[in-house]
Amino acid sequence: MQNSQKFSAEIAGQTMTIETGLLAQQAAGAVTVSVGDTTVFCAVTCTDKPREGIDFFPLQCEYREKFYAAGRFPGGFFKREQRPSEKETLIARMCDRPIRPLFPDGYYNDVQVNSMLVSCDGKHEADILAVNAASAALHLSDVPFMGPIGCVRIGRINGEWVINPSHDERAQSDLDLLYAGLRGKFLMMEGSAKEISEADFLAAMKRAHEEVEKIIDLQIEMRRALGKPDKEIADIPEDPEKMNFIRDLGGARLADALIIPGKLERQAAVDAIRAELLAACQEKYGKDEAGYWVIDDVKFVHLFDALEIETVRANFLERGKRIDGRAQHEIRPLAAQVGVLSRTHGSAVFNRGETQNLATVTLGTTKDAQDLDSVTGGPKQKKFILHYNFPPYCTGEVGRVGTTGRREIGHGALAERSLAEVIPADYPYSVRVVSEIMGSNGSSSMASICGGCLALMDAGVPITAPVAGISVGLFTTPDLSKKVLVTDILGAEDHCGDMDFKIGGTRKGITGFQVDLKLRGLTWDLVEDALEAARVGRNTILDYMASVIPAPREELSPYAPRITTLTIPVDKIGELIGPGGKNIRRITDTTGVQIDIAEDGTVSIFATNAESMLAAKREVEAISAEAEEGKIYEGTVTGIKEFGCFVEILPGKDGLCHISELSDRRIPSVDSVCKIGDKMMVKCIGIDERGRVKLSRKEAMRDLDKQNNG
Repeated sequence: MQNSQKFSAEIAGQTMTIETGLLAQQAAGAVTVSVGDTTVFCAVTCTDKPREGIDFFPLQCEYREKFYAAGRFPGGFFKREQRPSEKETLIARMCDRPIRPLFPDGYYNDVQVNSMLVSCDGKHEADILAVNAASAALHLSDVPFMGPIGCVRIGRINGEWVINPSHDERAQSDLDLLYAGLRGKFLMMEGSAKEISEADFLAAMKRAHEEVEKIIDLQIEMRRALGKPDKEIADIPEDPEKMNFIRDLGGARLADALIIPGKLERQAAVDAIRAELLAACQEKYGKDEAGYWVIDDVKFVHLFDALEIETVRANFLERGKRIDGRAQHEIRPLAAQVGVLSRTHGSAVFNRGETQNLATVTLGTTKDAQDLDSVTGGPKQKKFILHYNFPPYCTGEVGRVGTTGRREIGHGALAERSLAEVIPADYPYSVRVVSEIMGSNGSSSMASICGGCLALMDAGVPITAPVAGISVGLFTTPDLSKKVLVTDILGAEDHCGDMDFKIGGTRKGITGFQVDLKLRGLTWDLVEDALEAARVGRNTILDYMASVIPAPREELSPYAPRITTLTIPVDKIGELIGPGGKNIRRITDTTGVQIDIAEDGTVSIFATNAESMLAAKREVEAISAEAEEGKIYEGTVTGIKEFGCFVEILPGKDGLCHISELSDRRIPSVDSVCKIGDKMMVKCIGIDERGRVKLSRKEAMRDLDKQNNG
């Protein structure tokens, strides 16, 4: 058995333990991180040198949940884990975002972070453990990682902050914030909230940061206890001489090209300068002894990318010019319309500058809800779904159309969280929103929130408040002496800037959020200013959206399913379902509706037309109804005896009509008046203490004659 070592710290009343030395000895760094009986394993590996021709930092983060962690078999025909679920993909992205900016500039070795859930108690979510495990394994390794970082989840229940809440506690919370930080600095956040104010949101992050620093201290203690020295890491700048050459030759023209407003025109101008500078570099520096260009295509990508980034920043910080000429917090031109597709249940097109999305809404029954099979526990079903699609034509490119990518899953999840908070909890429909990105030049996930909200209102979904999304960016000087926020960033500003701070919310507060940083952490004053810029920006967009459609439509689309809800006594549920489901199948087959029955006796009837709805409603009401004394029923004779006949007046409910009550004159026998299967009008004349119903045909006939004769 290997000699493992454990290190523990108390995080908000819970013990977090990091263990190393037991598993994956050949990895560069390997740990398990545990809270309670939930444990995540993480191993880090890296290459000794970059791949030939690599022009980016190839960081790969993976996360998998093993069913054995909860003592379960995987479902399906193949009894092994298959491709990653959406949840696993989202957690992998969650691990990637806070660690990616903490590798040195110029480092291009392959780094792989493999995490998996190996033990699960069903109480604690594994995502925060995965982030902490990734940091701990990287910090323990010799990979140049500028961490460690810490990560916690924070909620708020009855006004009190709760760190790392359980699944049950999260269901009661009005905030679900996953927060990561460096020592003294904000680094990453993701989650949703029920219209939380900016002030409370900032307070939540600061409270979470207190616990984050304890996790950071634990990792530092671990590395030092293992006898490893503190890391000394420096960025690897591009060659100054070569940078000066291309800067002097094309920097001024590039600065002018990068403020051309149109995206395609700007790209064409930048591409022309790029090609000219590459040719000039190859002419100046020539080839090496082996006959290869000293500055080949890959090396030039690094040089030109660095020049483009510094030029975009200098244009704004020194010349006061954003790429498309807007002011610091000016939002691009807005345009939108609703009801653009005739047969969908709701639809909208939303434009912000060159970013455009087509959003559609489909309403369905509870059977259309998405079943969730999470190893770690939590909700079993999701009735609100948002899917995001980013086809190649939205950027004017030719590309492969394949399976849904990580980016699409992540952007869809952010928009979904932002809109889910305004769907009433008791809304009976399942709702699917699809955001098709038709044009992209920055913040398409935020456009998905805006377009999705408009489509929901067009569909008549009674959202509690309209929601809009906006992204705030950041430009800094190399020495960080100057830091300036900008609102509604373009794609190029995202690439060349330091931050993509995404916030979705209503006028009242924040509903969804996510941050991507290239900068190694933010100070609290920048976080506060970014929240305020996002608040002002989204309110501007909400003003415009209100001019397009001010409130949800009162009527659903004629093509949407209708729903009515009834409540029956709980002890009548069995009767409604019938033996082996006989009664419920009969109703659905004859009327063409769908009926859902809840344990509390709530019956939801879904139908595509009023006639079917009314017929099914009558059937349900009849089965759940009780006989009423004095009421006349049209019944069916189900049995004949010498002393009278039995008549079914309600489904499964019959009564006795005595021979003396069959006619107002003496009759020789019961079968002289009726036979089994005959329809008969009868009046309930009494219910005894045992619930037996007494019926009278003669009184029903008498009452009906009086009604007919006036």
